[in-house]
Amino acid sequence: MEPFAGAFDARRMATGEPGVPRRFVWRGDEYVVAHVLDKWKTVGDCRSGSGEQYVRKHWFRIRTTAGHVMELYFERQARSARERKARWWLYAMSSADGD
Repeated sequence: MEPFAGAFDARRMATGEPGVPRRFVWRGDEYVVAHVLDKWKTVGDCRSGSGEQYVRKHWFRIRTTAGHVMELYFERQARSARERKARWWLYAMSSADGD
C-alpha cells in the first residue's frame, strides 16, 4: 500500500495517532477514503521484558468512494531496515458490491 504524499489526516496526527491516508495505491489501483468506519489498537509486550505494554498497530476500517470496505493498519515500528518506510498495510478488502 502506497499512500500519496500529503494525503494524511493531519488532525489525527496532531493527537499522536497516525493520520489515515485519504488516497493511496494498492496493486496499481488508486483508492480514495470516504469514511473511517472504525478504529482500534493492538498492543504487545515490551521486547526487553519489562512487563510494559506498547501499541504495535493502529487499525482502521474504512469505506472508499467506490464503496469498498477495507481494513488497514499502521505499524508503529518498521518490520525491517529494508522496509523502514512501509508502515501502512492493507489487511482485508471487500468488493464494492459486498463480496
